[in-house]
Amino acid sequence: MIKNTVIIGGFLMANLMSAQIGISRESVSNGSVSLQFGDTENKGLLLPYVTDKTGITENGTVLFDTSDNKVKYLKDTNTWFDLSVDTTGTADLSIQASDRAEQPGAKVSISTTIAGATNTTKGILVLADDNKAMVLPKVVSPHLNIIEPSAGMLVYDTVKKQLAVYNGKFWTFWKP
Repeated sequence: MIKNTVIIGGFLMANLMSAQIGISRESVSNGSVSLQFGDTENKGLLLPYVTDKTGITENGTVLFDTSDNKVKYLKDTNTWFDLSVDTTGTADLSIQASDRAEQPGAKVSISTTIAGATNTTKGILVLADDNKAMVLPKVVSPHLNIIEPSAGMLVYDTVKKQLAVYNGKFWTFWKP
C-alpha cells in the first residue's frame, strides 16, 4: 500500500514538474507549449467576463469586457485592443451568477519554475514561463461547427488559419 502511494506520488510530482498541461488530449506535442487543448472537439476557450477593467495592468491580458460586449487584450499598460470589431455583441451574464463571491486572489499559474516559488502576475490563469506558449483549441470552421458558442469564446480556425473570437452575436477572424 505504501509502495503504491509512493509510486503514484512520484508520478504526480514528475508530471507537475514538467509544467505542461494537455486538456482533452493525452500529451502535449511540443516542449515549447505550456497549455494545449485537444484537436478533436468543437469547443473553444471561454475568456473571463469582466465588468470593470480598472486596475488591470498586465500586458497580454485577454478578457470579455461586458461594458461593451467585446473581446479585448491589453497591449500597452493603458491601451485595450478590440478583437471583436462588431459593436452588436451580447452576453448572458447569468453564467457568472451574482450570488458567487469573487475570490480576488484565486489563480492558477503554470510554470516550470522551481517548486515553491511564487509568481506575482495578476490573473486567473497565468502561463508564467518565458519560453513556452499556449496553443488555442483548434476548430474546423468554428462559425459552422460550434453549435452554441458563448460570448468571449476564443479558438483557432484551422480552415481560415486565423484567430476567431465570438462576441455573443458574431465571429470575428484575425490574421496577422
